This record gives sequence, C-alpha cells and structure tokens, in this order.
Amino acid sequence: QVEVKESGVGSVQAGGSLRLSCASSGVCRNCMAWFLQSPGQELEGVAIIDSDLGTNYADSVKGRFTISKDNAKNTLFLQMTSLKPEDTAMYYCAVARRPCDFYTRAMSETVYNYWGQGTQVTVSS
Repeated sequence: QVEVKESGVGSVQAGGSLRLSCASSGVCRNCMAWFLQSPGQELEGVAIIDSDLGTNYADSVKGRFTISKDNAKNTLFLQMTSLKPEDTAMYYCAVARRPCDFYTRAMSETVYNYWGQGTQVTVSS
C-alpha cells in the first residue's frame, strides 16, 4: 500500500524560498512528481524524478525549482527559489506505479495513482 503525505505549507514574499517535503511508504522504483493547482485552474506538472534520480521540469520553473529525494527515508523534496506570486497554488506530491521512463508523458497527472492531500504555497508581491 502506497501512502503519500506532503508537508511544508508556507507563505513567503516574492523572491523568497520554500522547501516542500513528501513522506511516502510502499515506494520503490516509482516515478514521483510534484504538481500544482491554482484556483480555478487544472493540475499542472511541476517536476518529476525517476528511480535513477533523472529529473524533468516544467519550463515555468526551470532554474528556480529543484526536485530531489532521499531514498533511505522515502522522502521527496521540492526546493523552490526565486518565488513569484504566480507560483501561488496548492502543491501535490504524486506517485506512479512504475518508473518514469515507462510513460510517454510522465508530466501528465493521468500517470499518477497515489496523491497527497496537498499543501498551500502563497507568494505575496
């Protein structure tokens, strides 16, 4: 049974940094990802990380966000820097059943079977 839970809710001013964490269990070589959802908008893929630690990012966060994981602790991270007001959203941790390279569109929410409850990030101008 895979379980996923985010932590790290926070508010920050534009230009600041936040780190989100996602504790998981029952995860081995699964593709893992962060998604965001702004009010009234659809889920948007932010970053993915594979079992070999290969990563991919949405263009909007490249150079500002870093996804990483601690395999020993089964914890996924999202380090967010140079935050902008448009980064304000609910952020979700997600886990797929297989490694990322199994999927042709690993940044799509349809790939992921297990989701955390979400954590709010608010960036003020």
